[in-house]
Amino acid sequence: MSRILAGHFQLQDEVDAARAALVRAGFADSRISAFFVNQPGQHDLHELGGDRDMSPGAKETPEGLAEGAAVGAAVGAGVGAATALATGPLGPLVGALVGAHVGSLYSFNKMKGAGESEEVEPGEGSPHENQRRPRQPGMLIAVAIEGDEEGERALATLRQLGAQNLEQAEGSIVNGDWEDFDPLSIPVRVA
Repeated sequence: MSRILAGHFQLQDEVDAARAALVRAGFADSRISAFFVNQPGQHDLHELGGDRDMSPGAKETPEGLAEGAAVGAAVGAGVGAATALATGPLGPLVGALVGAHVGSLYSFNKMKGAGESEEVEPGEGSPHENQRRPRQPGMLIAVAIEGDEEGERALATLRQLGAQNLEQAEGSIVNGDWEDFDPLSIPVRVA
């Protein structure tokens, strides 16, 4: 593993110019990686698409749906039984509709209210996971550096070319490929 410095550009031509400038500054092309970073949520890390199995703010959703379904079934059965004599064969249908509606309203009870803090279970992420600023999408160029002198040279080159959102990380760039890049990691900004 080595220290990696990276910066964002808008255009592929800008990334190509940055790669050439970094090579002229003494960095081997195999230590430079350039690629497009997708929008958060579009990294296709899971089989069904997306980045996560569930949104961090939706932890209670399965519980709420199960409770809503149970309440809805109970209300629906009661309404269906009570109206069966008056409505005939439509009683169960009316009961099901009323039960589904009541169940969906009841499931809102499990949603986190505005301003309410999130409880964090041991092993879970930060209580402010949805408030952390994710990595910006766009073209990213990264260079593996060794030592402070190389770091200053790489930063000066990227800044001179107008790189935005400069960040640093630990990782491995091998033959121009940042092998352990994690698009979900929160970037550590360089001042």
